[in-house]
Amino acid sequence: MSEAKTKATSMNVKDFLNAIEDVQKRKDAFVVLKMMEEVTGKKAVIWGTSIVGFDSYHYKYASGREGDWPIIGFSPRKTMLTVYIMPGFKPYKDKLKKLGKHKLGKSCLYIRKLADIDLGILEEIITDSVQRMRAKQEDQCA
Repeated sequence: MSEAKTKATSMNVKDFLNAIEDVQKRKDAFVVLKMMEEVTGKKAVIWGTSIVGFDSYHYKYASGREGDWPIIGFSPRKTMLTVYIMPGFKPYKDKLKKLGKHKLGKSCLYIRKLADIDLGILEEIITDSVQRMRAKQEDQCA
């Protein structure tokens, strides 16, 4: 069975974020870092080469493949800030209408810059997502 390629590392999160060349993207990344630290109560960890993740959960697919992944995280990509919302976006349809300019992937929320969105709504989505993932994890352990 193949192992997940993206794993938690010992890379320094602040060094990683300080290396972002675009000044606004760097500032936005530190805002999201602080928000996610406050919501999760956990310190950030770099997963792979570019994902800033918080907490973790264990997954196992029907295929037998399994691994660990952050409960919530983000990546300051070249063109967009990517926020990983692990439960997906079905529970957040109403909130997303109020969020501001964004795009969606399966579990990825793409934001060009934080000035384009309502940070309060983003924090609500992040908070609910973390609660759902922790509840799911507790259910699996019970």
